[in-house]
Amino acid sequence: MPDNKNIFYNKRILIYGLGKSGISAFKFLRNQNKLFLYDDKKIKTKTIEIKKKLINYKSLVKKKFDFIIISPGVNIEQCKLRKFLKKNLKNIYTDLDIFFSFYGKNKNITITGTNGKSTTAQIIYEVLKKQRFDVRLAGNIGNPILLEKKITSNTLFVIEASSYQLEYSKIFKANISAILNISSDHLERHKTLKNYIRSKFKLVKNQTKKDYALLNANNFYINQELKYKKFLPKIIKVKKKINYSTLKKINNKYFMSEGNKENLSFILQIIKIFKIKKDDLFKILHNFKGLKYRQQIIFRSKKLMIINDSKSTSFSSSESILKSLSNVYWIVGGLAKKGDKFLLNKNNCKNIKAYIFGKNKSFFIKELRKNLSYESFLDLKSLIKKIFADIRRNKSRDFHTILFSPAAASFDSFKNFEERGRYFNNIIRELKDVE
Repeated sequence: MPDNKNIFYNKRILIYGLGKSGISAFKFLRNQNKLFLYDDKKIKTKTIEIKKKLINYKSLVKKKFDFIIISPGVNIEQCKLRKFLKKNLKNIYTDLDIFFSFYGKNKNITITGTNGKSTTAQIIYEVLKKQRFDVRLAGNIGNPILLEKKITSNTLFVIEASSYQLEYSKIFKANISAILNISSDHLERHKTLKNYIRSKFKLVKNQTKKDYALLNANNFYINQELKYKKFLPKIIKVKKKINYSTLKKINNKYFMSEGNKENLSFILQIIKIFKIKKDDLFKILHNFKGLKYRQQIIFRSKKLMIINDSKSTSFSSSESILKSLSNVYWIVGGLAKKGDKFLLNKNNCKNIKAYIFGKNKSFFIKELRKNLSYESFLDLKSLIKKIFADIRRNKSRDFHTILFSPAAASFDSFKNFEERGRYFNNIIRELKDVE
């Protein structure tokens, strides 16, 4: 596999950040390089091999490394090695770079954007798998990419890439890239919207004339980049208009929200490149249930639907589904994103009431109070009890939706959006008698 022509061979390498990504880089590189491991947190491990490679801060800053592999979760501006990393920016690489250095001849489809990455990547993976491609789903979804095994020259990769992964990658390149959308997000990390956009467009900037870049034709920020900059790949401008006959063939209410129509428009373009028949795609879309905690319907009756969209971490990710629903009890709150704005007007919010929770309640009240009615709560359980009480009091025969779409990060109360999603589901199960 590795040879002395590979840049990650026989080198002194620091792996910074020992989550899933960092450990996968360690396992991948350990037999061909001299490795050193570091994490801001104290590492509790029984693995002797890892213990032997751990290096303390005082020793680390005195050493010189050929490469520093940085995990996506490491924020250079706020980490313990901030000064050291800034002095060594040219040596910082990512797991995507390691992957590309070994498997650059394998085709990859890489998907990024503020919203919809996971759903789009999952569906493309399922379609290609059904067509009998040797396809792997990796990156920000599923396995870290360096854990994939039994790779041949025919193996095709579908990669979900976040702005954190792309920010410090240097040599990674996609054969087919897709930027689904861009809205203000992760500014607590990237500082400015300009930096955030730059990290996304690095995916396109690194491509060649032989590659494809699928870009959202309706997105202001994407169009601005295209207006003022030139890129090498074949640009395909994707419009999210999906005709009624296509939606009828799919026959799946999951794809009625604006966000999922946008995802679908990209999927349709990608299958064109692979010359896959639409009917083969429609079979998969008809049965697609959605990913956990991403606009996932967890309860449905004649009068009520409950949707768990815990993955929503910004207003833009909640707005698309809100526009597709009526009579909505919207549960919102958490750790607010810096610079986030609620863009729906009063006309879009006539049938929406917000139920606000979390430590940033004041932010959400200020942002939402002009356009819709709201109540705020100390905790999620008392909030849901109140919604059920309001539904029972409502004598109308209209269909209602409880939408758990927090439009915020989960870290004020939960470890991640999955834990937040599970907690919500547990409360719903506990208070199941809703009608």
